[in-house]
Amino acid sequence: MSPIQKYAIGAGAAVLLSLIIFGTGFITLLVVLGVVAAPVVGYLMLDPSQRERLKRARRRGLGR
Repeated sequence: MSPIQKYAIGAGAAVLLSLIIFGTGFITLLVVLGVVAAPVVGYLMLDPSQRERLKRARRRGLGR
């Protein structure tokens, strides 16, 4: 994992944690749903050939 990805994950976790602690329930729920739904929607928007290419890339990455 690249350093930029580590920083992005850390920043996302910090924002999420601060929203859970200090935010209202509705805003926190919307943020959590947005974080979960964005990758799912992006994956569903791919063509079947693009999904296959992504699956091959993931499998190839596991063997490293």
